[in-house]
Amino acid sequence: MSRSSLDFASALEQPGRAGGLLDVFRRRYLLSLIVRKEVQIRYRGSVLGWLWSYVKPLVQFVVFFVAIGVFLGLNDRVEFFPIYLLAGTTVVTFFNEAFSNGTRSLVDNAALIKKIYLPREMFPVSSMLIAAVNTLPQIAVLVIIALLFGWVPSPLHIAAVLLALLIVAMLATGLGLLFGAINVTFRDAQSFVEIITMCAIWASPVMYQWEMVADRVPEWLFVLYRLNPLTPAVELFHYGIWYPLDPAGAQPLPQMWLFAGISAAIAVMLMLIGQLVFRRLEGRFAQDL
Repeated sequence: MSRSSLDFASALEQPGRAGGLLDVFRRRYLLSLIVRKEVQIRYRGSVLGWLWSYVKPLVQFVVFFVAIGVFLGLNDRVEFFPIYLLAGTTVVTFFNEAFSNGTRSLVDNAALIKKIYLPREMFPVSSMLIAAVNTLPQIAVLVIIALLFGWVPSPLHIAAVLLALLIVAMLATGLGLLFGAINVTFRDAQSFVEIITMCAIWASPVMYQWEMVADRVPEWLFVLYRLNPLTPAVELFHYGIWYPLDPAGAQPLPQMWLFAGISAAIAVMLMLIGQLVFRRLEGRFAQDL
């Protein structure tokens, strides 16, 4: 056998053999095509198109300001409360969309999975990236509104926002891999995820401030509350967007940076667990779908 034939043979891989998440990033072009296609489909046939992505958070802000801030009087209790609420909602919305779509991604792409081979992890990862793209307009509207109220962030504030988004992205990807793989065989997983996403906005300081939890629960339970990765992520986002406005009486979450580091570690661990479970169940995907 010639040298060129040996080189070609050594470059071949066993059919169906996957490299996990590394394979996804080796095929970045294919990943970008999937993300682009899904983003374009979202507004296909729409007259306003991408403008809807900016209209929704703007309407949310007006509703928060009038209905919750004025009618319920929370503007008097929490300064810049609509910005506080919109910032927290942005983080949780990103998580919920990425997690929910990641869980359904394999079932939704069953026809493609049964026809050709490609890294199956690409579908939960692309779901997270699509959710990130859909979240960008909401962040843009939030930043513009904050600028109107005098937002002048420091590099540390910007770093807090980026770290919050990174934690949520890793967390949603890991859970999407885990529940997405389980959902192929047991469709009950999808209903369980809906319960988690429904509770997510109440399990983190979005509709309320963390002080309300600290004042009403034992210290050990407050520690567990801070160990929820969404809690530091939301507070990091508040720290980057809401705290530079200098609201009266505002205090960062106790040991915020420590718990942010723990949350990042938990998110990485969930990605590893999700990848292991995914690889273990991957051989049954075509059969169960």
